[in-house]
Amino acid sequence: MFTGLIQALGKIRPLEGDRLEVSCTGDASKLILQDLAIGDSVAVDGICLTVETILASGFVATASDETLYRTTLGQPEQAAPRVNLETSVRVGSKLGGHFVTGHIDSIGCLREAVRTPNSWEMYFTAASSEAQLWERHIARYLVPKGSIAVNGVSLTIADCDPQGSWFKAAVIPHSYAQTNLSQLQPGNWVNLESDILGKYVEKLLGYQVLGSEHREAISPAFLAENGYL
Repeated sequence: MFTGLIQALGKIRPLEGDRLEVSCTGDASKLILQDLAIGDSVAVDGICLTVETILASGFVATASDETLYRTTLGQPEQAAPRVNLETSVRVGSKLGGHFVTGHIDSIGCLREAVRTPNSWEMYFTAASSEAQLWERHIARYLVPKGSIAVNGVSLTIADCDPQGSWFKAAVIPHSYAQTNLSQLQPGNWVNLESDILGKYVEKLLGYQVLGSEHREAISPAFLAENGYL
């Protein structure tokens, strides 16, 4: 489990097979390396990877076929040159962002980044070849003022269309400068993870009550009729 607050930037170098070497860069890299142990989870551009080997300035991890298919790790030439890094949250730690699992829902595409006096307004939509994946896995969870992780960065959705085919997030200067969001160019792909709370709510609302002749779906109308609203 992660928070979406990036600790350092790094670089990825492919090794043999599906193994990847992740190197940490900059003064903040000690936040990643100081207590790192084999078996730990690290979010790499929002992707939860398991540390298999510890190096002097980074670690080695393996990306599964599903991970390569679903994330920017499978399309490195169309992603930012550096990756965002965050170690897993510890019990008792501050939760400054939102709950991020590191399980990517879909790849998105930066369409535009507009500088405003107080922030960067960044617009994202589905990459052309990933439109069906976007619609199936993330569009229905996009709501104004909801949370989303973009390359592992916890952001608040400022606006989106009713179909969830695009969304806008306002990124404060600190987050923009300290993450690879500042390195993105229009057309670059990003990893997207929607808020896990929305997935559980959807599951519960679709659950069917058993134990009687008639099965009745739990819906907003059902909850209102039974005094929950």
